[in-house]
Amino acid sequence: MNFGSSLESLFNDARRVAEDLVGPLVEAIAGEPAPLRNGTEFNEVELPRDLAAHSHVQTEWWYYTGHATTAKGREFGFELVFFKRRTDLDSFSIVPLRLFGNPFYFAHFAVTDLNREKFRYCHRKSANGPFDFPAFMSESHYYLRLGDWSIRQAGDSHVLRATIDDDLIFEATLTPQKPVVLNGRNGVSFKDSGEASRYFSYTRLALEGDLTIGGETAHFHGSAWMDREFGTWAPTENQKGWDWFSVQLDDNSEVMCYQLRNGKNEPSSFSSGTVIDPAGSYDVLTSGDFSIDPLGKWKSAVSGAEYPSGWKLRMPDRKIDLEITPTMLDQELDTRGTTMIVYWEGSCRVKGTIDGRDVTGRAYVELVGYDRSHEEANLARFLMGTSLDFVNRIFTK
Repeated sequence: MNFGSSLESLFNDARRVAEDLVGPLVEAIAGEPAPLRNGTEFNEVELPRDLAAHSHVQTEWWYYTGHATTAKGREFGFELVFFKRRTDLDSFSIVPLRLFGNPFYFAHFAVTDLNREKFRYCHRKSANGPFDFPAFMSESHYYLRLGDWSIRQAGDSHVLRATIDDDLIFEATLTPQKPVVLNGRNGVSFKDSGEASRYFSYTRLALEGDLTIGGETAHFHGSAWMDREFGTWAPTENQKGWDWFSVQLDDNSEVMCYQLRNGKNEPSSFSSGTVIDPAGSYDVLTSGDFSIDPLGKWKSAVSGAEYPSGWKLRMPDRKIDLEITPTMLDQELDTRGTTMIVYWEGSCRVKGTIDGRDVTGRAYVELVGYDRSHEEANLARFLMGTSLDFVNRIFTK
């Protein structure tokens, strides 16, 4: 008799019984789950409607990154992202997450202070519970709010506000300088066979605003990037992690590319990208059109995760050869209290050649999946959220 197999069978049977008992109770409290697929998953992007939130998708985000310089020459990069997650299909073990909230709202904000070599970040979540930040994401116009963080549209511009603790306030207006870019097939970006998001970008936005730190306010100018994705797609073996790059070059061209990694840490054939010329015309890249080669490594002293650090981005057919270097090594965010992952996202410098011409520029790079702690995520950690993160920071200083 195989004792291990018998024990596993016993646990599986017990789990099925528990699920049969829990399911009706949860449905009585939280209602039946929605499938979140209604036949529109592969529809083309429709603007301006798709800037606003959607009721019938599982995941959506609005992602801003940028580079700025104050009037006194202080350089910094920023990341501000809002997420909305319908939890109909999510559970911890046998406990459906919609029992605690549906949808959940999340936001991450980070500032890379190049002059002082300091990286700061903050993250939030809300299900609009009695102790949560109030959250709202409009489905009729572009307006997002999570506590005192917000994103809204004013004419053609996007207006952003975010804070860290009580001493950092970021307020900015971003105005598109180029037409929107539809990534993938008219905005449908396939991550695997039959699994896709809808994905578009504003690849160059003029950036102006005020940064207040410790009571001192400085006006700044710069350039920003915005990515918008939404949809319902299932994680597969081809989506164990990714390296994403947004590059703005001084010749007024841009490059976006992402390299999906499969369960063997190999590049997926569903990796993709977009190249935008100075006039705003663009072409979509397939996985065979570009290569990303790490130049070094960096290991986090906090999470223990090891990330690539520095990259060669090559597109031989387009005679593009770029070297991308982080402005700081440590730009890691531990957001296990909200979106349940640890990832690296940071500002970078760029130099290289296009068709033999020297170019320089700026970039943001996102690295996801090098830390695997999300595979052991637990309900208590998620529900405690940023409160637990605060306690951890106190005891690890």
